[in-house]
Amino acid sequence: MNFVEHVAKTFVLAPAGIAVPKGSVADSPAGAAAAFAEIGPCVVKAQVPTGKRGKAGGIKTADTPDDARRTAEQILAMTIGGHRVSSVLLEERAEIAREFYAAVLLDVASRGALVLFSAEGGMDIEELAATSPSAIRKRTIAPGERFGVEEAAAMLSGLDLGNAAPAIARVLSALHSLFVEKDAELIEINPLAELADGRVVALDAKLTLDDSSASRQPELVAMAAEEPMSELERRGVEAGLKFIQLEGNVGVLANGAGLTMTTMDVISHFGGRPANFLEIGGEAYTKAETALDLVLSNPGVKSLVVNFCGAFARTDVMAEGVVRAWEALKPTVPVFFSIHGTGEERAVALVRQQLGIEPYDLMEDAVQAAVEAAR
Repeated sequence: MNFVEHVAKTFVLAPAGIAVPKGSVADSPAGAAAAFAEIGPCVVKAQVPTGKRGKAGGIKTADTPDDARRTAEQILAMTIGGHRVSSVLLEERAEIAREFYAAVLLDVASRGALVLFSAEGGMDIEELAATSPSAIRKRTIAPGERFGVEEAAAMLSGLDLGNAAPAIARVLSALHSLFVEKDAELIEINPLAELADGRVVALDAKLTLDDSSASRQPELVAMAAEEPMSELERRGVEAGLKFIQLEGNVGVLANGAGLTMTTMDVISHFGGRPANFLEIGGEAYTKAETALDLVLSNPGVKSLVVNFCGAFARTDVMAEGVVRAWEALKPTVPVFFSIHGTGEERAVALVRQQLGIEPYDLMEDAVQAAVEAAR
């Protein structure tokens, strides 16, 4: 789940004691003009859960109420990164002395948190990591490990942060606490700025939560940004299926997210382009027709890989669902099966007898055949 800037600042950072600029959200030009009356000269920012808003023209300044009205009207007509702009954040202008970067994200290797800080904020962190990796301080925090102000200060030791150092240490410690408390995958402040008056303020914020934490974070979930979806993806949501439409030409139907992603990787390895992510498991018997229809409704699909590997899930049950779906939909694209695991013998026999198709012994062979057919 992703969140727009003002939600991250107002409902996460500020309650944790991290300073944020005075601001107001507007969803109309008139609302922006009214907000200007309270804030004064300000920055008008598109509220969409994506980066590079400034480069897209989604961040502008306003010196008068009429400026705020006109600027808001322009920005509210925009679509940035696939997200339609439905609201803008008006924030007081800040006199910046220095800009920093601060973030906490999930560290897959250690299964803990990775705290990042750089004295070079305000720029693309990926670019900074590529050009000046030594400019980024890193600290891995194991689950349950303390990361208080003292530990944060030690992480910052040796950096020329001047009087801002104590405040920055408090911010880093607070970010780590929020990361754990909110089930976050990423909390980022870029830039974290030292202002001319000495305050350390979060001028921008990005927040991403783990989808599986929805039951634990109901208040935040209610404020999550709506993700742009294609019509096929909306149909998938309505059917209770996780379907992601891609721009490739090889359709994928597999059981389990890991096997699905592996299949997609193998398609790419052989020079193909996967057309979708869609995993079905034990529910294949009941949802196979819907799932198959989703995959084949993508106009770019030229071939299909069906890859089943059963441990607890039975491949014969999954195969039966797909066979019934195939007979009902009567698609014409070439399909290539790979079936292994529990119920394999019956599943292979079913596909062979009902569809007249011989499954491949190796998943790689099935994928390679599908890639060639799509060409």
